[in-house]
Amino acid sequence: MKTIRRAVTGISPGRFMVGCFLLLVTLPPMHAAEADWPRFRGPNGAGIAAGAQPPTTWSDMQNVKWKTELPGPGTSSPILVGDRVFVTCWTGYGATKGKSALTRELVCVDRASGKVKWAKSVTGEAPVDQYEGYLPEHGYASHTPTSDGNAVFVYFGRGGAAAFDLDGQQLWHVKLGNSANQKNWGSAASPVLYKDTVIITASEEAHAIVALDKRTGKEVWRAPGSALEYVFGTPVLAGASAQPELIFSLPEELWALNPDTGKLRWFATSNLPGNIAPSVVAGDGVVFAFGGFPQLGAVAVRTGGKGDVTGTHQLWRTRDSTYVPTPVLHEGRLYVVTDQGFALCLDAKSGELVFKERLPGASATGRGGKPFYASAVLANGHFYAVSRRNGTFVIEAKPQFKLVAHNSLASDTTQFNATPAVSGKELFLRSDKFLYCLATQ
Repeated sequence: MKTIRRAVTGISPGRFMVGCFLLLVTLPPMHAAEADWPRFRGPNGAGIAAGAQPPTTWSDMQNVKWKTELPGPGTSSPILVGDRVFVTCWTGYGATKGKSALTRELVCVDRASGKVKWAKSVTGEAPVDQYEGYLPEHGYASHTPTSDGNAVFVYFGRGGAAAFDLDGQQLWHVKLGNSANQKNWGSAASPVLYKDTVIITASEEAHAIVALDKRTGKEVWRAPGSALEYVFGTPVLAGASAQPELIFSLPEELWALNPDTGKLRWFATSNLPGNIAPSVVAGDGVVFAFGGFPQLGAVAVRTGGKGDVTGTHQLWRTRDSTYVPTPVLHEGRLYVVTDQGFALCLDAKSGELVFKERLPGASATGRGGKPFYASAVLANGHFYAVSRRNGTFVIEAKPQFKLVAHNSLASDTTQFNATPAVSGKELFLRSDKFLYCLATQ
């Protein structure tokens, strides 16, 4: 598939540079506290809250510690840093009637009380992606922030990337590009941290992945590629500490790059066509890629190697898959609630289907007709799947399907598109209007 790689990058595979994020136990740990949830899908991007015991049931009148109205909507997920909760949203154009200016905001909420501590905006971007076509599916605040425990890093598409200290002081702000996807989808992948860099998937705006010095915002390297405009999943870091691999899925292929330089380490054919929304999942020396359009699929590939490893490292492929949500790997099984409302479990070694069950009452849809956008997270032997308009499903993480609870916050009729954050006895949900802290009593 070398011709595909050249068409995607515009440069030879040996010189291709890219980057993004995940952190396995073989790599140096992040500086965030153990109870923090510092990025999209939590520590190491695995979607697992080790040791947490959040509630399995809630309602408007039960297990709601606090409920805070946000300045505007968004699909980005909340993150937890010490005593603070961070989330992004947007106001103005697209969120209100008329043609008022678009403002993208980073909001800091006190974790104990739910009170807004501060909100900082990034304004003045031009031109603005038109609020039409597919863009209203997720809007202008889709990238989940990340933190190293000292600063918070955000990406706002055409609004650029920025860093703030925990008290809201802006440290730097850089624009990365003003390009537009021909389908007007907007980008969605979240920033990730690697050593002293923050890596941004500027898929639509720059058709590139860009590594920035996290202290100054200075560009360290930029990896262009035309097919990156169809990458919506957040990349992961895998491999041994001596040879870390930055892995992401794009149309038809899976690539692993050196996260220090962006140069290609290995690639494998995935046969997942079209736009790719789920993030790559990694564990035990294997990475799993899901997604594709119009034909869904999933593939498992061993990490390591050099060059084309399709014939030597591919373990299995299947048509049982998901279009938007990212699976969770737990005890040798991959769990996901698909965008169509099926609870799906695959054996991670063989790819064989363990179960596939339609969730009762999961058919309520969002604007685009798909009941689920958020990725499930796992805590205390359960995985939590948030639907867009019909509550949260809590399912046992076992090889036999069992629905434990179906919880609804009936007073909130807006969309829930964000993946939850989990820590201790608390679970944080975000809708287009409110941020919730749900807590075990």
